[in-house]
Amino acid sequence: MRLRLLPTLALGFTLSLLAVPVAAEKADRGKPLVIDADRPSTVDTQRQVVVFNGNVVISQGTLSLRAERVEVREIKDRERVVTAIGATGRQATYRQKRDAPNEWVEGSADRIEYDTRSDVLTFSGNASMRRLRGSEVADEITGGTITWDNTAGLFRVAGGAATAANPGGRVRAVLAPRIETPASAPAPAEGTTLTPSRSLGDKR
Repeated sequence: MRLRLLPTLALGFTLSLLAVPVAAEKADRGKPLVIDADRPSTVDTQRQVVVFNGNVVISQGTLSLRAERVEVREIKDRERVVTAIGATGRQATYRQKRDAPNEWVEGSADRIEYDTRSDVLTFSGNASMRRLRGSEVADEITGGTITWDNTAGLFRVAGGAATAANPGGRVRAVLAPRIETPASAPAPAEGTTLTPSRSLGDKR
């Protein structure tokens, strides 16, 4: 089943990171929201929510959301809040091209919420996000909750509940090293005047 929607369209301590700009592909905001699902949708008129079940795929330009269940709630001015919910052993996933050559951002969580009005995505429950250059991971963050503000190009990550793998519920970030440019030749010391030689081997 396919549905096309026109694009009139943290908890606890938070840590801002990834100072490099990570803005999403700008053209995506002008593209229609397309939803594919295995099973027919259900409509909750009281809550103004349409529910899709079974291998749901949402796309908007380069943006792609995949989940077992997706709820689409219409809010003011025909904007929408899309909530993608994973299944046992299979999280909801997200992928979108950055506004930079051959760079992508992808992430996964038990639940992903996308607010088309604010252009903010919230990843909740065992959340992780990665910035890729081609097929290589440049930066990666994990935590209980991750918020990505597409407009500001800013990640925020908060620690989650303690688990066997992460007893302290800590936040983790792995950042790529800065690419250094070749150092330029040192400038002459202050007060030193350089005068050209009249010829090779000039001994003046």
